[in-house]
Amino acid sequence: MSSNPQAPKSDPSLRPTSISVLVVAGLGAAALGWLLLSFTYQSLPELPWSPVIALFVLAIAEGALAQNTGARIQRKPRTLPVDPLAVARYVALAKASSLVGALSAGFSAGLLSWLAMEPTEAAHSDLPTAGGGLVGAAALIGAALWLERSCRIPEQPDNKDEDEAERRR
Repeated sequence: MSSNPQAPKSDPSLRPTSISVLVVAGLGAAALGWLLLSFTYQSLPELPWSPVIALFVLAIAEGALAQNTGARIQRKPRTLPVDPLAVARYVALAKASSLVGALSAGFSAGLLSWLAMEPTEAAHSDLPTAGGGLVGAAALIGAALWLERSCRIPEQPDNKDEDEAERRR
């Protein structure tokens, strides 16, 4: 309890992920990727494909989880009820994954733009990896936002409207 009774009460509810936060994180990561690559590219080995594969695997897993969770929350036929604690965990996963996806997308965009302007053969051979990272990160962002959306409770009709409809009958 606050010592100031006039202070506004905080709202402990979760808010949907803000697109502006994701954009700012992505832009910051793009600038960091650009700067990091411009100073260290000559000493780096070839860009690995393993992070790209990991982004796609996470995107596929979260997409499948979003589809399953959405169906269970909407209580579609032949689906089991979902545990509320599991849904809270899925929301936390979705919020974290969308931020990781935005950071990865920004970093990959910074790499991709720097590599596209670099005239060396090594830079051109790293372009597909950076492009794959950007696509994989975008897929992860989409799947994470879909999972977050799937975890929302469907809107219930107001009891007032039902009571009025029954009175008219």
